[in-house]
Amino acid sequence: MSTVSQAATPSRTRRHGDNTTWIVVVVCGVIAAMHIWKLPSALTQVQGDLSISLVQAGLLLGLVQLAGMLGGIPASVVSEHVGLRRTMALGLVLLVVGTVISALATMSGVMMAARALEGIGYLSVTVTAPALIRRETPTHRLTIAMGAWAGFQGTATFIAVLGSSLLLQVTDWRMWYWMMAVITAVGIPLLVRYTAPDPPREGGVGAAFHRVWITMRSWKPWVAGAVFSCYTIQWTAVIGFLPTVYQEYGVGAVLGGALSAVAGGINAVGAVLAGFLLQRGLSIRSLVVTAFMVMGITAIGVYAVDWSTLPGTFITQFILVCIFSMVGALIPTSMFRIAVDLAPPGGSPPAVVGLMNQLQNTGNFLGPVVLAWLAAQAGGWHTSWWLTATAGALGIALIMLFSEKRLGISLRAT
Repeated sequence: MSTVSQAATPSRTRRHGDNTTWIVVVVCGVIAAMHIWKLPSALTQVQGDLSISLVQAGLLLGLVQLAGMLGGIPASVVSEHVGLRRTMALGLVLLVVGTVISALATMSGVMMAARALEGIGYLSVTVTAPALIRRETPTHRLTIAMGAWAGFQGTATFIAVLGSSLLLQVTDWRMWYWMMAVITAVGIPLLVRYTAPDPPREGGVGAAFHRVWITMRSWKPWVAGAVFSCYTIQWTAVIGFLPTVYQEYGVGAVLGGALSAVAGGINAVGAVLAGFLLQRGLSIRSLVVTAFMVMGITAIGVYAVDWSTLPGTFITQFILVCIFSMVGALIPTSMFRIAVDLAPPGGSPPAVVGLMNQLQNTGNFLGPVVLAWLAAQAGGWHTSWWLTATAGALGIALIMLFSEKRLGISLRAT
């Protein structure tokens, strides 16, 4: 008798309202993602306190993305065997432990190891969350729930970047880390309270590997992940270097942090709006194509024009970045919504998300590197739009491979 992945069908048993469970899962995802963005504003203090070099600082920033590049599929195997809720709770525990170790660290090596542990925890949360939302959410609320989930990274960026920029004016990085540990610990009992227990495990580790292998042999998750990567390589690079661009315009650290937080946070607004657009019957493919086109046009405006020589300086550029970020959110919302339906028969929805995580984190890792290289070669930011234009064109070409006939599912989420 064939086994069915625990995430393959929405749960029929609801202990709470239609919205409570998925909201809790999204909140836990936001908390997990805040651990990526808790460090940038604190990095200068951390470097001085632990005598960390610039190269080590770069590695410290990239360790979470590195974990995502390597661990998406292994995390999906664990979630298939252990259970979605257990894996997500374990991820939150690892984030707490890693943050506490970091707060107590007196050597750079300890900080590196703790950051790697946080990367594993973050991955455990983000790989399982979409499948858990699908399992726990009624069908008529699923598109809205996935739209909210797609904005978890933008929400986390806004809260963590703005919060750390303000808090570090009155306290040190260790206290900020202790606060993050407490916030994360609060999420664990909420997750346990408002999500249903995982169903009995079926078939052991071998069956889990088999479901993941079936999924990896399908072309659909690979294309979905590649489309997602074409988005993240742009968004992470543009938003990540925004404080640096503002610094060149002479903007203060607090204002620059606040503007960067708004630009990142408005991505969450766009994700929720995208959920409503999908709910109203707009095609996933048309939304993705539109988003890539708008991102390309606004990125040209952001980088090809020397705003320092024009009236309004960085303000017009900031508006373009906000449009870039908000409209770009149509892509993760669309891809997360379709991802939970892309697993082949006998496959694993968490494996689809795990593979997408690996590919999109590759984009997260490569985007800033390529953008910095372009800026260094050109002696300025004016050629940086080449990256966004190329990635956008590739993303459009890839999403055109997704037709209802090829996929065997509807591209309208109603």
